[in-house]
Amino acid sequence: MTKIFLAGIFHETHSFTDDRTTLKDFIIHRGQGLLDRIGDGSQVDGFLTTAAHQGWEVVPGANYLCGASGMVEHAVFETFWDEIKPVLENAIRGGLDGIFLSLHGAMVTTELEDPDGELLKRIRAIPGAAALPIFGAFDLHATMTQAMGALSDGLVGYQQCPHDDTYETAVRATQLLARCLKTGVRPRQHVLVTPIVWPPTGTGTRDGGMYVLEEAARRMEREIPGVLAVNVVGGYSYADVHDAGLAFSIITEGDDEAAKSALKELAKIAWDVRAQGIPKEHDLDQVVRDFVPGGKGPVLLVEPADNIGGGGPGDCTQVMRALIKHDIAGAGVVIVDAAAVAALQPVAIGERVTLDIGGKGSRLDPGPVRLEVELVSRSDGRFELEDRKSQMVVLGHAINMGPSAVVRHRGLTILLTSKRLAPMDLGQWRSQGINPEDLSMIGIKAAVGHRRAYEKIASASFTVSTAGPCTSDLTRLPYRRLRRPVYPLDAGMR
Repeated sequence: MTKIFLAGIFHETHSFTDDRTTLKDFIIHRGQGLLDRIGDGSQVDGFLTTAAHQGWEVVPGANYLCGASGMVEHAVFETFWDEIKPVLENAIRGGLDGIFLSLHGAMVTTELEDPDGELLKRIRAIPGAAALPIFGAFDLHATMTQAMGALSDGLVGYQQCPHDDTYETAVRATQLLARCLKTGVRPRQHVLVTPIVWPPTGTGTRDGGMYVLEEAARRMEREIPGVLAVNVVGGYSYADVHDAGLAFSIITEGDDEAAKSALKELAKIAWDVRAQGIPKEHDLDQVVRDFVPGGKGPVLLVEPADNIGGGGPGDCTQVMRALIKHDIAGAGVVIVDAAAVAALQPVAIGERVTLDIGGKGSRLDPGPVRLEVELVSRSDGRFELEDRKSQMVVLGHAINMGPSAVVRHRGLTILLTSKRLAPMDLGQWRSQGINPEDLSMIGIKAAVGHRRAYEKIASASFTVSTAGPCTSDLTRLPYRRLRRPVYPLDAGMR
C-alpha cells in the first residue's frame, strides 16, 4: 500500500505588532487526532479525503495551527520539528512513498525569515527523503521563496480570497502527488518574486489586479503544454522579510523556459495593474455621519487597520467611538477584551456597570473607552461554524472565542470576546442571540476575508481609514528586511 507522511504548520506572522506567539497559542493535532480531521472542510481534510480515494495509508505526524498574530517564538518551530522528525524517519525506514505538507507560508520566527523553506531543507536532509516527492497546499497570503520552490515538487496555493477553496486546494495538490506517483515524473517548480507589495485590502480575487492575474494564471494552465499549476501568491505585507509581497510560482512537467516566460508575463501584467492593489479607503466620520437608516441589511464599516485575520488585536476603538459619537441606533461591534469580560463575571444580567472597553492591544489606538453599559448576556464563546466553506474551517468546525459577553450602550450592541476571532462567520453573532441582519451598522475588523459571510446580508459596505497595525498605507511601516526598491514604498517605483 502507498504510504504518505502528513504534517503541517500554519501561521501568518505580523512583524510589526508587540505580541509574541508561543506554543500555547497553537492548536495541535497529532497522530489519530490528525487523521480524525477528515470531513471538516480544511486543507487537511482535502488531503485525507483524496488519500482515502487513492487507497493510501497516511502516516500522521503533527499539525500546528494558529491564527495571525505577532512574531513566533523560534522554540515553537523547533518543538514542531522535534515532534515530526522521528515519525518521519521511522516512516522512511518502513517504506514511505511521499510527503504532504499543510502550510500557510507566511510564518516568521524570532530566528528564521523562511521557516517553510527551512522545514523543507531539514526534511530533504533526512536520509532517504531526498528522493521522495513532496507536495502540499498553502495560503494565498504566503511569502513564496526560491527555497520553497526548489525543495518541494508541487506546492499549490489558494486561488480565492476570501479563501473559499481551502479544501479544494489541498485536493488539487494531492491529485498532483497521485499523478507523480503514478507516472514517476517529478515536476519542477519555478518562482518569481515581483517588486510589488500589496496590503491585504488589495488581494481580493473577485475584482482588481488579483482578478486579472488569476484569470491569466488559469489561461496559462490551459494553454501551456506540461504546466500543472500556476500560483498567484498575493503575499503578506506585514511580514518584514526579504521576499514578502506579490509572487508567482509554476509547477511544470514541460519546457522550463516556457514556464519561466509565463512567470515573466505575469510579472508584466502585475506591474501594469499595480495601482489596483492599493484600494481607496473612506473617511470613517463622514460615512457614519451621513448614515441614513432604512436599507435592507446592515451597513458594513470595514476596518482593515485592525484586521484580526491579518494579526490586528481586534480591540481598536475608532469605529466604536464613531458609532457612539453619532448615536447610531441598532449598531453592533465586536471587541476583543478579556479583561472587560472578566470584570463582568460578578455582574447580574440586566445590571448596569462602567467598563473600560478596548484600546489595549495597539499603541496606535487612542486607548480604552469608558462606557456605562448594560449586561445583556454571557457565554463560554463556543459555537459551530454556520458556513462550512468559511476560511475559518482551517481551525475546524467547533470555534472558541473564549468567555464572552454582550453589553449595550444606548443604541450600540458590543460583543466582547476573550480571544481574537476573524469575522468570517455569522454564527459568531447568532451564537450570542443576535441576528446580524437586524443590525443597522456593523464594525468589521477585516480586510477581505469577511466578504463571503457579510456581503450577502449587507445593504452597503465601506472600507474605512483608521489607525492600527494592519494599515493599508504600507509606507507607514518600519520595514528593515524587505527587499528594496518595491512598489508602493519607494518613490522611483510609483
